[in-house]
Amino acid sequence: MAPLVESFHRFDVVLDHSDHHYSNTDGNGNSFTYCGSTVYKKIMREWKILSKHLPDSTYVRVYNTRIDLLRAVIVGAASTPYHDGLFFFDIKFPSNYPYQPPQVHYHSHGLRLNPNLYENGKVCLSLLNTWSGKKKEMWDPNQSTILQVLVSIQGLVLNEKPFYNEPFRLRLFQEENSRRYNEDAFIKTCKTTLYLLQKPPKNFELFTADHFRQRANRILRACNAYTNSRVGVGHYRDDNENETKDDTKVKDSAISVHPVSTTFIDSMEQLYPKLVVVFRWYKASNLVEHLNLENVTTPRGAAGMLCRPYCLLLCCALVALICYFMFRA
Repeated sequence: MAPLVESFHRFDVVLDHSDHHYSNTDGNGNSFTYCGSTVYKKIMREWKILSKHLPDSTYVRVYNTRIDLLRAVIVGAASTPYHDGLFFFDIKFPSNYPYQPPQVHYHSHGLRLNPNLYENGKVCLSLLNTWSGKKKEMWDPNQSTILQVLVSIQGLVLNEKPFYNEPFRLRLFQEENSRRYNEDAFIKTCKTTLYLLQKPPKNFELFTADHFRQRANRILRACNAYTNSRVGVGHYRDDNENETKDDTKVKDSAISVHPVSTTFIDSMEQLYPKLVVVFRWYKASNLVEHLNLENVTTPRGAAGMLCRPYCLLLCCALVALICYFMFRA
């Protein structure tokens, strides 16, 4: 029998919208019920586009009794701190669609894992007119579609270095901050996984269970690889190219690897057993049962906190000494 994920339709029409974020809003106006209205026809065109052109990583459910509502899930892409995670979005078409963009709510579970995705579910995106941008980046009633919104969220929001999604953050001298942000994003992606498996969104219950059942071991192996700084957070690859005979991942020579923070290690020590328990409950097989801390060289606890200021002082002293001899010469 093929895994459920492989047989799960990318687009489908369902009935139950009771847990949708916008379920209690008015959806019975003529715009949504009269098949001759401009809004109704436009939404039907959106359904047709989604049914034919959704990318492999995105799944959508619409509702035959509430055509103004839509739910989408995006699978986190490889080479990002969101890899293997599931990210759910509830969408509502306004009564004057497409002259106003759709409303989009992210299932955050109270976590801020991306500058564009708020704890309250707000999605900050120029295409939704929830963030400023150039005219060509804003919602265009004549051209913009829900498909573009979903593709933008995956490609522009859930990307490799989300730290730089925040405006005015220059890449020069901020790579360490970016790496720390990736650590935090991965931790919160793992926490989101726990929340989703405890209470999966309606119409995606079996899909969510099967998705994580298939990917459980890869997620746990990534946790081990990141905690031991064998590969940069977000860059774990579960293929033969990065495998050794004992199934331990080696460093990718194209990616500079830096030790993870003590905060990441401490968080992972707490999260890892919880992930194992919930994955085991969903009957995932071949699990890496324990987080194996190898030669973790990152200073732990208070000692680690004290090391940073002294390192900064030492660097400043060296720079001052170099400048002194240069000018003296």
